[in-house]
Amino acid sequence: MLKAGVLGAGHLGKIHLRLLNQSEKYDLVGFYDSDEANAKKIEAEFGYKYFNSIDNLIDAVDMVDIVTPTLSHYECAKKAIAKGKHIFIEKPITNTVEEAEHIRELLAQHNIRGQGGHVERFNPAYLAVKDQIVNPMFIETHRLAEFNPRGTDVPVVLDLMIHDIDIILSVVKSKVKNVYASGVSVISDTPDIANARLEFENGCVANLTASRISLKNMRKSRFFQKDAYISVDFLEKKCEVVKMKDAPKNPGDFDMILQNAEGVKKQIYFDNPEIANNNAILDELNSFAEAINNNRSPIVTLHDGTEALRVATMIIDQF
Repeated sequence: MLKAGVLGAGHLGKIHLRLLNQSEKYDLVGFYDSDEANAKKIEAEFGYKYFNSIDNLIDAVDMVDIVTPTLSHYECAKKAIAKGKHIFIEKPITNTVEEAEHIRELLAQHNIRGQGGHVERFNPAYLAVKDQIVNPMFIETHRLAEFNPRGTDVPVVLDLMIHDIDIILSVVKSKVKNVYASGVSVISDTPDIANARLEFENGCVANLTASRISLKNMRKSRFFQKDAYISVDFLEKKCEVVKMKDAPKNPGDFDMILQNAEGVKKQIYFDNPEIANNNAILDELNSFAEAINNNRSPIVTLHDGTEALRVATMIIDQF
């Protein structure tokens, strides 16, 4: 079992502590948090060992799970890498693209593994259809959240939209050509609502909307490609696939047939793939352990995390 330590014991850090503790692939050694009073309260309540210095924790583990505020990811990662430790970094992996690229360089120099915390890649609704998303040409995403002051230290693009940016970049095998975006600050000092249009070199277009001052939560993406429409509800963990094929010469009474202006007939059929019941955060942490143990690339590499951050930064620069 890999010895694991967590840096940061806030809302998400506590979830990581609980899941690492129950994982069969890790031995949770302990955690560090800059708020000593909060850390000792967590230690007393849950029994996780509190380390009073980052260095002491890093020295005691094989893998460092960085769940601190984004602004400190870079320094935490550098310390862990300098001691030869594998790193899992929550999204966004760093505050700037330059920091992310430097972290990747350091990982390569030390021949150790790093994974980014883009958890939606492990969402069961997405996993159920991802192999059917082939060369999408139009994508629409909506990620809306009720206001929570916890995430307002960064723009909504880095807090919420970056999840959808990563998913889009993972399915569109082309470079971003143009970015058009607008963002509005309502409650925070940074934009709370953002809309972006990404145009890719292969002609694909993606429209993304994110808000953290919505009255209801929503995390939906729709992918349109030749002869198929695929919908993923990341929040409700549901998906739907609508496909078209050439209509049979003698359709059945219940076959759904569409005919265009040119007289071409297509048959519509629906597919509701089976969705596994999983814990996406546990799965992403366990998959990183497998990557380390088998010396292979993680499912979400720090290259992926860097590219998502690069596009997010291009969007923010438009505001």
